[in-house]
Amino acid sequence: MPLLDVSSLNKRFGGLHAVKDLSFAVQEGSIKSVIGPNGAGKTTLFNLLSGFLKPDGGDITFRGEKTTGQAPHRVARLRMARTFQHIQLFPHMSVLENVMMGRHIHTSAGFIAGMLHLPWSLKETSSNLDTCREILDLLGIAELADQEATSLAYGRQRVVEIARAMAGEPALLLLDEPAAGLNMRETAEMSELIGRIRQMGITVLIVEHDMSLVMGISDEILVLSYGRKIAEDTPRNIQKNSEVIRVYLGGEDDA
Repeated sequence: MPLLDVSSLNKRFGGLHAVKDLSFAVQEGSIKSVIGPNGAGKTTLFNLLSGFLKPDGGDITFRGEKTTGQAPHRVARLRMARTFQHIQLFPHMSVLENVMMGRHIHTSAGFIAGMLHLPWSLKETSSNLDTCREILDLLGIAELADQEATSLAYGRQRVVEIARAMAGEPALLLLDEPAAGLNMRETAEMSELIGRIRQMGITVLIVEHDMSLVMGISDEILVLSYGRKIAEDTPRNIQKNSEVIRVYLGGEDDA
């Protein structure tokens, strides 16, 4: 059974069919990339998977459970986490505090217990801090824990956002354009980082425009155009696919 199974997924915005009869699967332990021209439906797909949008039809099954139309917090509790195309860090908060926000689904003590510093609340907070510091260390940014997150260089902010998503202990991590805005060195570092995340036992689904990153780390690539699947194969075969070449090099524009 795949970790994620998508069947005949559909989403319309008025007259625009943003996702059309889309079916695919993500195998546990893999890195799968979703590519396509601007407007192909890639971010809409992520919003459907993570519960930020409800589909008009089709099914999403994650870890054996139907999650179609479920709210984002319910999907997150099943251990799916995501980042966003545009970085969304909390201003005036440290790197560690931002990452701690990703632990909310594992917090049970409650707001009042935290305010009163009750023993079980203090123990839980200490455990969550240890977990978040470990994540920062694994991602190579432990020394930035006490710095204000939004004051960091853009590439480091990307890593902080990924760390916050990982704080939820996801089985599946959705990365929405992780290399956007990065230079060549930062993109190479991001590629290495995603590989390390997979080594931690986390399955990764990526939306990305940078083909060097996609071709270098993906086990499989799903290609979308006008909301529909036009190809799904290994990087080597995708590079030789005539329909994919036409979409990317033939002047097609679905922005």
